[in-house]
Amino acid sequence: MAVRIITDRTCDIPAELEKELNIINIPVYLIFGKTTFRDGVDITTDQFYQKLLHEPVYPTTSQPTPKDFADVFNNLSQEADGILAIHISKKLSGTINSAEQAVKMVTTKGPIEIIDSLSVSMGLGLQVIAAARMAKQSKKLAEISAAVKSMVPNTKVFILFDTLEYLAKGGRIGKAKSLMGAILNVKPMISVKDGEMMPSGQVRSRAKGKEKLLEFANGLKGVEDLAVIHSTTPDEARELANSITSFPKERIHVQRIGPVLATHAGPGVLGIAVRTRS
Repeated sequence: MAVRIITDRTCDIPAELEKELNIINIPVYLIFGKTTFRDGVDITTDQFYQKLLHEPVYPTTSQPTPKDFADVFNNLSQEADGILAIHISKKLSGTINSAEQAVKMVTTKGPIEIIDSLSVSMGLGLQVIAAARMAKQSKKLAEISAAVKSMVPNTKVFILFDTLEYLAKGGRIGKAKSLMGAILNVKPMISVKDGEMMPSGQVRSRAKGKEKLLEFANGLKGVEDLAVIHSTTPDEARELANSITSFPKERIHVQRIGPVLATHAGPGVLGIAVRTRS
């Protein structure tokens, strides 16, 4: 038996890598009016974006329930040496709270540990990928957990937003609300710091924003893993990835953010997620 790694759908890990590394991904709920979908189960990412961009009803999201987690924990505990659940920052979502409640509902005896990634999107995803690779190498729960905890302060996410409108609507704007008064056409840039959205300045054009992202990526030292993320601009994301010199291009993940984060980030998002050495 091996340690099993659990995360949630805000991690944005590519589906093929998730399957290869045997990662369990708990669905988050997407709500359009009176209709609720489980992300990745009842609605695909493509279907979600069609709704987001073309339908008048603005979606909301809801974290997995404690029962959702308890069902998975109970099933996996019968076949695993331990369970490590790594999730979106508790300052951005109630997902960790649900997981912690679920531990009290579990009827089996196997060890379960929950870690706050203090991150989101592929910032979370890079931690999960590293943990899953260790689990595949038959590492013990304590060793994997210690390694992931050391990754948390060395994980950075830097994002160019086309607008903060969606982040404000979803209530996830945090301290970045100070940028809401920016003049028209100024593009806000945000980083995830200590699990919260923080303002990182603003640029007067999207081109300048892409330059800032590239400058950030190429200024990094000791990169262990890196991802370029986007919501609706795959060509821009690939162009950015191809311009990065601080990390081997063939190892850069280029990934579209999923429905949960797109609800709060909106179209035009472009960003960098990176994990560096301790």
